[in-house]
Amino acid sequence: MTLLEASDIEVVYGPGCSRCLDATGDHVGTNQCPHCGSVVACAEADLSVESGEVLGIVGESGSGKSSLAEALALERDPEASVDGEVSYADHDGNLLSVDYQTRHDIRTGEIAFVHQHIRDGLDLDFTGGGNVAEKLLSAGWRSYEDVRDRVRELFEETEVPVSRMDDPTRTYSGGMQRRVQIARALATDPDLIVLDEPTTGLDVSVQARVLDTFRRVQREEGVAAIVVSHDLSVVRLLADRTVVMRHGRIVESGLTDRIMEDPHHEYTQTLINSVI
Repeated sequence: MTLLEASDIEVVYGPGCSRCLDATGDHVGTNQCPHCGSVVACAEADLSVESGEVLGIVGESGSGKSSLAEALALERDPEASVDGEVSYADHDGNLLSVDYQTRHDIRTGEIAFVHQHIRDGLDLDFTGGGNVAEKLLSAGWRSYEDVRDRVRELFEETEVPVSRMDDPTRTYSGGMQRRVQIARALATDPDLIVLDEPTTGLDVSVQARVLDTFRRVQREEGVAAIVVSHDLSVVRLLADRTVVMRHGRIVESGLTDRIMEDPHHEYTQTLINSVI
């Protein structure tokens, strides 16, 4: 079953002009419009996510992958204009044009976002448990004991020591902070989690533990995911299908194994050869 379907997604930073799309993209080698100076972070992006599937979005820095993921997760940047159409599960109409309350409800209950930068996703002055509890309270949970029990359950599930639940999040290791973000994302049983560069700033051994934890939880819960990364090994490990972005455009898409073993686009070939 198709959970999310997006078509012609466009994210532009700047005033934009009628020539932006023709003057940017992989065919010209830039995503900045020479006429108005706007940055076309992504354009003409079409993709879908099936229930329980993991979709990888890969590309170098500045390729537009994070901007696309943020648009799909309804994470609005006030400096960007977002256009296109996103249909989701049983919701009628375009998610990109819903009102504030509907967007809040969807982001609280159905689509979760794990930020690339820890400070964007967690309040480091809160306890680890408090960060997760905040998501539950926002979703309407009111019983103190129920919230505490759910936080304990999520800490156990994501391998964060329950004994550290009431410690300030700033005292956690980077890997623990990342797992707390995942616990927070899972708190209200969303159908879809979007992870933006989930291993940023982590040592290799810590990366492996975070990814293994997420992969196990994702499979056990059957939650769908969009994983954004510049690291092909992350996408290879987690994703069923992959899209490759460059200069704000999707240049290749397909099953992850096919992308990794038989890349068709020259840029994808270069990406893969650079890590072999």
